[in-house]
Amino acid sequence: MTLAEKVGQMLQLDAKNGVDEYVLEYNVGSLLHASPENLARAHALVEQTRLRIPLLIGDDCIHGHSFFEGATIFPTQLGMAASFDADLLERVARATAVEVAPTGIHWTFSPVLCIARDLRWGRVSETFGEDPFLIGELASAMVRGYQGHGLEDPDAILATAKHFAGYSETQGGRDASEADISQRKLRSWYLPPFERVAREGVASFMLGYQSTDGVPITVNKWLLNDVLRGEWGYTGTLVTDWDNVGNLVREQRLFPDYAQAGAAAVTAGNDMIMTTPAFFEGAQSAVAQGLLDEAHIDAAVSRILTLKFELGLFENPRVPDVARQREVIGSAAHTALNREAARRSLVLLRNDGTLPLTTNPAAASGVRSIAVVGPNADDPDQTLGDWAGRSGQADWLPDGHPRHMISTVLDGIRAIAGADATVEYVRGADIVATGPDPIGEFFPDGQPRPHIALPVDPDPQQIAAAVTAAERADVVVAVLGDTIQLIGEGRSTATLEFQGGQVALLDAVVATGTPVVLVVLASKPHVLPASAERAAAIVWAANPGMEGGNALAELLFGVIEPTGRMPISWPRHVGQQPTFYNQINAQHGYRYADLTQEPQFVFGEGLSYSSVAYADLRLELDVLRPEDTVRATVNVTNTGARPVLETVQGYVRDVTTSATWADRELKAVAHVSLQPGESAAVAVEIPVAACTIVTADGRRVVEPGLFELLVGPSSRLADLHSVGFEVKI
Repeated sequence: MTLAEKVGQMLQLDAKNGVDEYVLEYNVGSLLHASPENLARAHALVEQTRLRIPLLIGDDCIHGHSFFEGATIFPTQLGMAASFDADLLERVARATAVEVAPTGIHWTFSPVLCIARDLRWGRVSETFGEDPFLIGELASAMVRGYQGHGLEDPDAILATAKHFAGYSETQGGRDASEADISQRKLRSWYLPPFERVAREGVASFMLGYQSTDGVPITVNKWLLNDVLRGEWGYTGTLVTDWDNVGNLVREQRLFPDYAQAGAAAVTAGNDMIMTTPAFFEGAQSAVAQGLLDEAHIDAAVSRILTLKFELGLFENPRVPDVARQREVIGSAAHTALNREAARRSLVLLRNDGTLPLTTNPAAASGVRSIAVVGPNADDPDQTLGDWAGRSGQADWLPDGHPRHMISTVLDGIRAIAGADATVEYVRGADIVATGPDPIGEFFPDGQPRPHIALPVDPDPQQIAAAVTAAERADVVVAVLGDTIQLIGEGRSTATLEFQGGQVALLDAVVATGTPVVLVVLASKPHVLPASAERAAAIVWAANPGMEGGNALAELLFGVIEPTGRMPISWPRHVGQQPTFYNQINAQHGYRYADLTQEPQFVFGEGLSYSSVAYADLRLELDVLRPEDTVRATVNVTNTGARPVLETVQGYVRDVTTSATWADRELKAVAHVSLQPGESAAVAVEIPVAACTIVTADGRRVVEPGLFELLVGPSSRLADLHSVGFEVKI
């Protein structure tokens, strides 16, 4: 291969504006964001190149095949994380791979392993929440689902662990800002999920935009070479995020030109350079100037070609297969799985007994009329969430996914209520309008700036109509939250309150005295207004996907049991940020001078329509060695009148540590299904090797001494039963 051909293989370029130049002149190794038409064109053009090296096609298939019309769109990662169920997420990823593979795409930029602690950050919905253990469990499951039984599997696609590492530790919640993280903090919380998937064989890592301790991740040799390649022995492929090499020249200003920036990026270990066309000339110039040893390019290209060989692309370039697409995309089996995932994503947070609803006219509590209000009650785009259809990343889907495939909350309620109850819908409020950013239409790299959000004032006429509907209804379902314009990359928010006229709407319908079920259909937890305290029930539905409305209606009417648990803490006010359960305890108490530090709802919290009691937590052994496993059982009893799927959570506390550490950490999850009155002895098992801290000098170790195992239904100390054990070295 010539130097130009090798550098071309290292380029992944955006196919949005055509592919001819990229394939024929740049000898590009990979494309992303290719419409079906551009994808077909690119594959045909490869045959005109000298070496005819097949293309590696990537895309953001985040919670389903995001931008293929008619594909199955599942709940967002954060929504699915509420299931605490790795098996479910593995099946979702497998279904996604099955739908992606026949469309000619080989590589998904998923899963996201970022830890979400500051809810102002726009990309919270892409994460699994705030806990490193849960993130590792669920991310590993999705990697297994995507990559199947090996890359020779025709339904396998390459998984990507992103954004490596600490990208979510943003200043002020601002996306892609400097992440002020020490190496010890990285090792303590941010790196363990990535280490797990690296050792389990994830095909690629994507590097975050940010810098840490003054060093952009793109050129962080300690992180990429010493830790990832060295300590973990990772041999897979590294891909930059969008124009990271360009950022080195522009925003981060570490290098004066693309030759020096490209040389630094390649030397640090990057293989695939995403959407930096200037890298093509820059890298060649760097070799000519002696800034870059061509052997580093050879190593990167070898890893890229290895991926292509492992996928069998030289024998079968895996071009689109229309017959297979018709067979699997949006299939009945995938729709059923999607309904299951949507059901498991819903979290019941409060209930005074109003739920479940019934339309049975013979029942004293039967509802004959339902007022459905709120801007998210019938919004198909918000139901799907970011990275789907009309969320803004794919111009070839201007109308989004087919409307008939998407069940909004209003759709679901109407379907279940049928002729037994009157359902009246009033929008009641708008959230935001959008307008151009006054700084300018484009970012320095030429990408368009997202329009800024402008809250819409309450509309008295809309609110009056909602009040009228509420007054003549037996129950109000108010569906509030955020909107696509407030979600995603580059769309962090300064506030967590409901925007626009939503608070005024909720205040007004609650004041009618009709019971109000508040459904927070939102990408992340929001600060609730005072009127929410008077709501009869609160349900969180985190962009629940195509089957979300059906699943939500099933929950409201008791067709299913609530099973979701919060994968992230729910704040009482924005000033609490960052909010997460496993903080290191503060010396000066639990509150601010003016407000509490306690969250509204804690990590792991969620109600059912039944009640559950825990008792008799006991250990098999209470003195263990580092190679042993902590084995315990706890009796869990369904003390209510309905079935329950209980999520049993096991936390570990290291009683005395050589360096400051979290009070408790999740280390085990078990699910148990119980009929009314039924009890079960639930096993909780945790390897002693997982009971680690990171010492002051950066070593992850199990320290000898006393520990506590805490087991219960949430991370709240009052909910947890405790038993002690000792580790002897």
